[in-house]
Amino acid sequence: MIHFFSNQNLAVRLVRLFVGLLLYGVAIALMIRGNIGASPWDVFAQGFSRTTGISFGWCTVIISGIVLVAWIPLKQMPGFGTIANAILVGIFADFALALIPQAPNLAVSAVLFCAGLFILAFATALYIGAGLGPGPRDGLMTGLVRVTGRPVWMIRTGIELTVVVIGFLMGGVVGVGTATFALAVGPLTQMTLRWLHVDLHKKNLTAGQGTDKEAATLLTQQVCE
Repeated sequence: MIHFFSNQNLAVRLVRLFVGLLLYGVAIALMIRGNIGASPWDVFAQGFSRTTGISFGWCTVIISGIVLVAWIPLKQMPGFGTIANAILVGIFADFALALIPQAPNLAVSAVLFCAGLFILAFATALYIGAGLGPGPRDGLMTGLVRVTGRPVWMIRTGIELTVVVIGFLMGGVVGVGTATFALAVGPLTQMTLRWLHVDLHKKNLTAGQGTDKEAATLLTQQVCE
């Protein structure tokens, strides 16, 4: 099993990428169905969905596309995993939302949210470990850090505060889950990276590309904060 998570064969890395993206979509759906708040970007997508009538998943895809356009002036180069992330996470989230019912009470809400949060951290470690390019939002963060010279925490906080406020104003659900996500996602991702034996400092995780290497370094800082 350890060999599977450390194997650098392209076919194995692709499996890790797609399984990670599938689980990521399922994790988002679990937290949304918990209805006690989700990640800032998911609050944004939820508000966008409620305002436009477009499904949550397709709103996620549209937002990812807009974020990728913002990469252009930052001179960020997407990898295959970046494009796959932008397209598939939203589709997988819509699929899972169609299968997972709304939580009937607070206890079930808490279980759904906690399960989603843990699965999301595990999924993040899987797709980052595939080394095929950072996610659209991670790339936006690393690009802004590089261009502005500001610290990771400042850029990350600024982005997430902006999107959560916009999402809330459009009708997204902000609650205890949003705060819990902000506090717990970093430590949980760090823990799952260790479980899966993912070393973000290794060259083979960056596919030899400067932008991916930069993303790996900054993501290490991000999940360790």
